[in-house]
Formats: sequence, structure tokens, C-alpha cells
Amino acid sequence: MRALIAMSGGVDSSAAALLMQRSGYACEGVTMRLYRSGDLGLACHKSCCADRDAEDAAYVCFQLDIPHETLDLSGLFRATVIRRFADTYESGETPNPCIDCNRFLKFETLLDLALERGFDCLVTGHYARITRDPERGRYELRKALDESKDQSYVLYTLSQRQLAHLRFPLGELSKTEVRRLAEESGLITAEKGESQDICFVPDGDYAAFLERWTGKAWPPGDILDQSGAVLGRHRGAIRYTPGQRRGLGLPTGERVYVLDKDMARNTVTVGPESALYSPGLLAGDFHWLSVPEPAVPIRVTARTRYRQKEFPALARPLPGRKLELLFDAPQRAVSPGQAVVLYQGDLVLGGGRILRAL
Repeated sequence: MRALIAMSGGVDSSAAALLMQRSGYACEGVTMRLYRSGDLGLACHKSCCADRDAEDAAYVCFQLDIPHETLDLSGLFRATVIRRFADTYESGETPNPCIDCNRFLKFETLLDLALERGFDCLVTGHYARITRDPERGRYELRKALDESKDQSYVLYTLSQRQLAHLRFPLGELSKTEVRRLAEESGLITAEKGESQDICFVPDGDYAAFLERWTGKAWPPGDILDQSGAVLGRHRGAIRYTPGQRRGLGLPTGERVYVLDKDMARNTVTVGPESALYSPGLLAGDFHWLSVPEPAVPIRVTARTRYRQKEFPALARPLPGRKLELLFDAPQRAVSPGQAVVLYQGDLVLGGGRILRAL
């Protein structure tokens, strides 16, 4: 059995390669070069540096005595991830580029490459599990046993074909166990830190990145209250997201939050926190993953943000791959452009892109 390991240069993919090798697989490592830090005007920041990560991945493969190669997928990454990231922000929505990277690069391009080369599976260091329902003959995506590290939210776009050829060996381990495994084996990534930000925006300054990437400068504009009255000036609508409180610079005397922004009019609307709550949402491009699309509304739990605590809701499928989700209790700052992912217990039912809050 042959396994192609997606090596990011971090401890998780390193441990995944080690576990597959110990399971008897003939392994090879591959690193996707998505960008060079200098090409995007980035310096090596904290634990995230594309050039160093590729070197670390190669060295881990040397330690494990398995072949390694680096694939330059920077053109595809720019078109399918960075361009979509910029377009979504410019439209006034909030993107999730990790989902696009998984969808178009790891589990489409890289998996296709693995199968073309005769590998039996593609392996990644994601914290999630894959099971199979023998009665329905259907693969299922499930949460990691360590829910503090669960990454199922960013994996909802997977298909049945992809699940059949993917392996997530870390799905039943905790991060502590993964680090211990790597340390005991002497892997150089054992104590390597984790990036908490988007890989191509490691300093977290999305607006500055977008200005560098697009060559545009977003002008100041009016900050409005819910009645349309002008309260002050913003520093460019691209810099604000729903639910944001800090950085508004308003002498209102009370806490106000970003409720909405109108990119065409270049305005940002603010109001009290109570106005952030909505009773439901409408999602599009909805993908049913572990179960077929239900014919009737079903009870679920849901997340509208990564790492969010799930909340109960009623999911109603609509024509055109849309879905209406009605929350049992109003939810805060539902943001168009983000993903909504549905669960029943640890089973991932599917997910889609939030179009609007109800």
C-alpha cells in the first residue's frame, strides 16, 4: 500500500507521515509551494514562513527516509484562494480561505495527483475522522475525538470519492499526544509553533495585505447609526467586519458594534450589540456530505464560525442547493461569506456558504 503525505512543514503532517509509515505504508511526502513570502511582500513572521516550512518538510522526510518533492502550485493558489479572498472582502463579505485551499488544492489537485501516480491514499494532518456506514455504503466525516483541535468545519466540501481515498491519522489523538509522538521520534518539528492566522497574512493585517495585493487604497467614509445618521468617519470599509467593536473611534459614550457595511456607498453601519443577533440564515452552494439531502426539515446543531460552540437549529433544504437554518436561540454576528456547517452528534452532515442572516 502506498500513501502520499501532504507535508506542510508542521508537527501535525510530520506525525501523520510517521503513523502511516508505522502502519506499513510505503510513504512519499509532497509539499505544496503556495507562495514565496517575498512574492507577497511578506517577511517571515512568527511560525509561518512558506520558505522555511518547505525546508522543514523536506528534512522530516529525510529523517523518516522517505522521498520528498515540492510542487509549485502558486499560480493555482493565487487564482482559487487569494483572488477569491480579495474578491469576497471587496464585496463586503467575510471570506474563509482555508476552506478554499482545502477544496481546490489539497483535496482536488493533490488528491488527483496521488491517484494518477498510483498511490492508494492521500494523507493529511487534519484533526478529523472518516468512517463508513456499511448499510448505506456511504463514507462519513466525523469530528476529531479531541474537540479542542477538531477541524471538521473546514472540511465540509469533501466528496464521497475524496473521502474514499483520504486518511486522517490524527483524528483520534490529542495535540499533546501528537507532539509527544514527534518528540520521541526525534522529528525536528516536534516543538514547532502553530500559526493562528491565515498563512499568507501571518501578521493578521488583512487590510494592508489587500492594499498590497490589489494595489488599491480604500478611502475613508461615513459611519452611520441604524437610522442613517452620520456618527463619524471610518478608515476604509474593507477594515471592518460584523461584530467588531474596537477601532471605531466613536465618541458615543456607549458600546457600539459593526452591524453592516455598504461597499458601494462606502459606509459602515453600527449599533448596539442586541442588533447583531438574528433568528436564522440563508445558505447557498450547500453540500450534503455524510448523508443524502433530506426530503424534510431536520434537527441539527450548527457552527457559523470556526471553533464556535455548536448551537441547535432546524435545517430546511431549499431548491437550488440552498438551505434555510432557523436557530433555537438568536445567534450573534452571522457573517455572509463565512461557512455554516451542520452536525448530528459527531457526524458532519454538510455545509454551505452563508448568503445572509434572516
